[in-house]
Parts: sequence; structure tokens; C-alpha cells
Amino acid sequence: MTRTWIFDLDDTLHDASAHIFPVMNQAMTQYIMDHLELNEEDAHALRRHYWRIYGATMRGLTRHHGIKPAHFLHVTHQFPDLEQMVIRSQRLRHCIQRLPGRKVVFTNAPMRYALRVLKLMGIDGLFDQVCSVESTRFHPKPSLRGFSAVLRRIKARPADCVMMEDNAQALMTAKRLGMKTVLISRRLCKPSFVDARLRSVLKLNRIKL
Repeated sequence: MTRTWIFDLDDTLHDASAHIFPVMNQAMTQYIMDHLELNEEDAHALRRHYWRIYGATMRGLTRHHGIKPAHFLHVTHQFPDLEQMVIRSQRLRHCIQRLPGRKVVFTNAPMRYALRVLKLMGIDGLFDQVCSVESTRFHPKPSLRGFSAVLRRIKARPADCVMMEDNAQALMTAKRLGMKTVLISRRLCKPSFVDARLRSVLKLNRIKL
């Protein structure tokens, strides 16, 4: 068996909540204001509503408002100051290199953004494949169709995969498919469908799956 380690990107491989997510969330709210002609309060509420229901704001906008996903992602993931926003870890590269087997990134973010972040973190050469939301034909996690598309792309059996993710809904789908699941979270709660919980991906050497 060749184990395949599947990593989420934002808030799993790096801390996106500190600097990136606040800017991204505001960009998404502004996009909704501009294209759906809503005030800021209503646009913010709609963005959060779709994120809670679908696990991605984009999914709600494309399903209910005819928004083109590629355009939405392009506008909301510009980040001209990304180099100053990415929080790097000197230990992360070594941690990933030590894992036996294949390594894959599976993110709801667009490919251009994902590749920029991985390069800025100095780990862009460590992964066999990077699967973005475009790779799933815009079926983001926790969509079963998105997971199935990635498994076909990387030619892996769910039983051979370990999914590392900060979003519990995505891990629920991974577990349904038969993957091992690792929740990256500072919260103490560990749902029944999670095999292990870690405060940081840097602690991966502490678990046995």
C-alpha cells in the first residue's frame, strides 16, 4: 500500500486566518455588494449563509444567482501583498518530507492562488499534485463530487488516503468515502468521524494511523 497524504491549504498547511481570510472575506462581501446590489450588512450575511450551507460562498452564488465561479474566484483572490501576508514555518518542509508516501494538496482555492502560497512557503516542490477548485469542476469541499474528482485525478483509493483539514464538514465526506481523517484545530472537540485531532500540521509525527 502506498499511502497518500492529502492536505488542505488554508488554515491547515498555513495560518490563513491571521492576515489572508479577513481580506478575502471583505473581497467576497464587496463582490456580492457589486454584483447583487446589496448593502454591506446584507452581503456579509449572505456570504456567511452560503458558507454555512454549502461550505463555500462560491457554491451558493453560482447555484442561486448565476455568478460565474471563475470570475468570482479571480476577483476575490488577487492579494497584491500576499508575500507579506503568508505566515511561514521553518519546520514545515521537513515535517512534510518525512511522511512516507505521496503528498497532494486539495484546496477550495483557485490554482493560481494555491501555487503562489505554496511557493512563498517554500514547499511548492514537495507535492505530487495540487488539486484546486478548478480541478473539481467547481465542486468545492465538502461536496462528494469534488472529492471523487480528486481521487480520480490522483488515482488513489480512499482507503489509502489520509485527509488533513481544518473544516470538519470536509472530513465528514472524507470519512464517508473511507479515508483516514485528521482535524487540524485548536478546539478540543473531536467528532466521531475524525481519527485524530492536532493543533498544528507540524505535530503529524505524533499520530499513528
